[in-house]
Amino acid sequence: MTDTTDSSTPVSRRRNPHKIGSARAAFHVRDFRRIWFGSFASNIGTWIQNVVLPVYVYARTGRASFVALLIFAQLGPILLLSIPGGVIADRVDRKKFLISMQAIQLCCSLMLALFAANNSPIWMLFLAQLGVGVGNALNIPAWSAMLTSLVPPSDIAGAISLNSTVINGARVVGPIIVALLSQWHVTTSEFFAINAATYLFVIFALLSVKVPAIAFDTTTGWRRFTFAFKIARERVVISRLILTLASFSLLSLPYVGLFPAIAQLNFGIKSQSATYNWLYATWGLGACLGGLSVSTLFVDVDNRKLIRMGFASFAVSMMAFALAPNVELAFLTVFFLGAAYFFTTTSMQTVFASGLTPEIRARVMALWFMAFGGTVPLGNLIFGPLIDRYGSQWLLILGSLWAVVLWWWCDIERLERNGSNPAVL
Repeated sequence: MTDTTDSSTPVSRRRNPHKIGSARAAFHVRDFRRIWFGSFASNIGTWIQNVVLPVYVYARTGRASFVALLIFAQLGPILLLSIPGGVIADRVDRKKFLISMQAIQLCCSLMLALFAANNSPIWMLFLAQLGVGVGNALNIPAWSAMLTSLVPPSDIAGAISLNSTVINGARVVGPIIVALLSQWHVTTSEFFAINAATYLFVIFALLSVKVPAIAFDTTTGWRRFTFAFKIARERVVISRLILTLASFSLLSLPYVGLFPAIAQLNFGIKSQSATYNWLYATWGLGACLGGLSVSTLFVDVDNRKLIRMGFASFAVSMMAFALAPNVELAFLTVFFLGAAYFFTTTSMQTVFASGLTPEIRARVMALWFMAFGGTVPLGNLIFGPLIDRYGSQWLLILGSLWAVVLWWWCDIERLERNGSNPAVL
């Protein structure tokens, strides 16, 4: 079958035989497919590093607080640099900007490999990881806006769902690769070098596609940086989703970054064991399938309903994981926890992004990433030292209970019925 959506053809639904809004419809677009494959390969490297680095730091220090510090170096810049990244993305050539951000992360990952090979002080690892975090923070608003511009507006849900599959599919493959290569005595520094090489896949993919041009932002002065907040103030659904995600990330998701400590404290699974890698991969598989299900099994269900379904599922599965009495039940419950996690966030992101025009999407999506990635490291910094002192089960129970609160509070349909205009999402 001839592909009818090449890079010279404007994004449209001409000759796209798949259901509107589905993952298959988004994947039908050639340029989106190329970016998807490049991103998937790169994310495998990222998750190899995300698995190995916390384990390496925890093994060297034995303290969850130091793990939290490295997670903050990776994700903390999102809190400060997402807005500038969104502003830049709306004023420069996005392809060149995205390639330069990949190159920065590649170089910093090579530095991380060098420092690990020499057992350099933790602060040097922190600086290298901070460089990766800065490149990522500046990259993600432009990346998100570019990704959704490659498909027709009606297929944004499928594109977002497939992007979640990239992230979480890599969460499955990454730990498996770590588990296999560890048997062949691949070192921590070599894992970091592997990650550095995978950035080349994204660079090559970007060079091979045509990124749609947008009308450059004409806003001047300080208003360029406050524009996203202005939109959030004016659109009650946008502000509700941002506040929901920020509190969810802060109170319910710190377990993600502190996973090595939780696995050891709750279930006696050592972070350097194959069992740990398989537990993490099981969680990632659940997250992969949960995100993908939004645009496949649930493609005909209103995403506003899916958000509440997700929070309810997360609350139940998190509590079950917290109270699991043995490793076998930990594996079972962590799968459903991962599925509920990305089922919820993918549904929320679809509602959030679908109402934003391409001209403002990068700047306003910066708020999404500040709330999603930016508050997670704050939660790690807060709860990491508390886990060192009091254990980790209480943290999981807290996350479950907060998801129940959000199930009630993030009722977008009720919010719209009470006066919000759905047309101004």
